[in-house]
Amino acid sequence: MAILVTGGAGYIGAHVVAALTEAGHGVVVVDDESSGSRERIPGTPLELLDVAAPDALDALARIMTAHDVDAVIHLAARKRVDESVGVPLWYYQQNVGGLQNLLTAMVAAGVRRLVFSSSAAVYGETSQSQVSEMAPTAPVNPYGRTKLIGEWLCRDVARTGALDVIALRYFNVAGAARPNLGDPAVMNLVTMVIERLRRGLPPVIYGDDYATPDGTCVRDFVHVRDLADAHLTAVDALADGRVTGFDAFNVGTGEGGSVREVVERLVELSGSGVTPVIAERRAGDPAAVVASAALIGDRLGWKSRADLREILDSAWAADAPRFGTIPAGVSVR
Repeated sequence: MAILVTGGAGYIGAHVVAALTEAGHGVVVVDDESSGSRERIPGTPLELLDVAAPDALDALARIMTAHDVDAVIHLAARKRVDESVGVPLWYYQQNVGGLQNLLTAMVAAGVRRLVFSSSAAVYGETSQSQVSEMAPTAPVNPYGRTKLIGEWLCRDVARTGALDVIALRYFNVAGAARPNLGDPAVMNLVTMVIERLRRGLPPVIYGDDYATPDGTCVRDFVHVRDLADAHLTAVDALADGRVTGFDAFNVGTGEGGSVREVVERLVELSGSGVTPVIAERRAGDPAAVVASAALIGDRLGWKSRADLREILDSAWAADAPRFGTIPAGVSVR
């Protein structure tokens, strides 16, 4: 198949492109390079384009036709929660407007298969320790709302019969398949801890009195390599007709790792021996949020493979050039 990947030069996108290419698919990338780099996807055609721009609709349709595109993986979006609170209009224009352009172009070009990058943020502040796709969707910030609206938009277009769509609701993505594909953004626990250690500062743990085994928050961390494989699995499911219309699936491990476990392993890898700082709880942080990954396993046959240690070791190895040496026993692939 020929597959268009929007946002394919970014952190997740480059892993998806690599997985598709290794599976023998033809790939074309659309990216505005605001957070990605063509150096991450050598040999893959890249069309420089902001999918939310006023003229993007016609350009997207032309690209799909020129490359005989069979399916689209839509990753291009803004994803900083704090930023979305400060500039909500821009987030709706980028995330919802960009998706609207893409869907309209797909219909015009006759491309009917879409994998949509959604997020566990659509669930909001859940009290469930293991979150299934049947949980209420009540996002608590503009970013999460743009993802939920995106799902609604995809579902409504799918109901017309024009598209078949799988929405993948990512949980906490981290790690790297290769050292040159590490996450350059400091926007999640793993990268924030690594950044603190790189600067010689102690990591911060927000709250150690939760009702969890070690008192710190528990989250579901999924390796970005496994996430890329989930996209490949989703494309195959659309191609062979296992999924028609619209469906949404969680992408996680079904197992939790605590903030303290993450911090302690990264401190160990740093060799610094630094003691983390314990700060007050942050408002809105639930004690434990872990994906139920049963549905994607039952319906699509996908299951994560990497455990938390492998995720953290690969994240550290990808960032290692900024620290000097890589500790013995840490895999660099």
